Amino acid sequence: MSGKLVEKSCVEFAEALASKMPTPGGGGAAALCGALGTALCSMVGNFTTGRKKYAAVEEDIKVILSKAEKIRQRLLELADEDAAAFEPLAKAYSIPKEDPKREEILERATLDACRAPLEMMHYSCMAVGLLDEMREKGSVMLMSDVACGALFCKAALESAAVNVFVNTKTLRNRERAAELESDADDMLRLYSPKAQKIADEIAGGLR
Repeated sequence: MSGKLVEKSCVEFAEALASKMPTPGGGGAAALCGALGTALCSMVGNFTTGRKKYAAVEEDIKVILSKAEKIRQRLLELADEDAAAFEPLAKAYSIPKEDPKREEILERATLDACRAPLEMMHYSCMAVGLLDEMREKGSVMLMSDVACGALFCKAALESAAVNVFVNTKTLRNRERAAELESDADDMLRLYSPKAQKIADEIAGGLR
C-alpha cells in the first residue's frame, strides 16, 4: 500500500484495512484505536481549560494535554512502523528452508515485528493513566468521553498484545520471547483492568 497510513482519511484507512492487503492489519488498527482514545482525553481537556469552575486544575489539565498530544502522535507513527516491519518478515518466510541464513534472517525480522506493537502497549498504558487523571479533573459534562477513551485504549492495549504474542510464539530465542511476553503480560495485568474500571465507574454514574 502506497503512502503513509497516518496521512489517509478515515474512509481510506478503513478501505485499506478491509482490502486483500496484509497492511494495515490488526497492529495498525490497534495503534489507531489507541490514538483515538487519547484524542478523546485531549478533547475533554480542551473543553475543561479556560473555565472558572476548573481554574484550580488548569495547569494540571495543560500538562495532560501536552502529554496526550505526544502519545497520540506516537501511536499514529507506530501504525506505519508496524506496517513497515511486516514486509521484511514476509520476505523472510519466503526464503527457501534450505538456505542456511533463513533462520537468522527470520529471527531478526520477527524480533523487529515485536517492537511496534509492544511500544503501542506502552503508549496505550500511558494514555490510560492520563484518562484516569482526566476522570478526576476534567469537565463532568464530558465524562462519557473519558469512558469511551478508556475503552478505546483498553482495546488498543489488548489488540497490540495479540500482535506481540503471535510473533514471540515463533522466536527461537525462548529467553528473549519470555522477556517480551512478560513485559506485555505486566501491562495487560495492570492497565486493562484499570481502563475497564474507569469506564465502569463513569458508566455506573450515568444510570
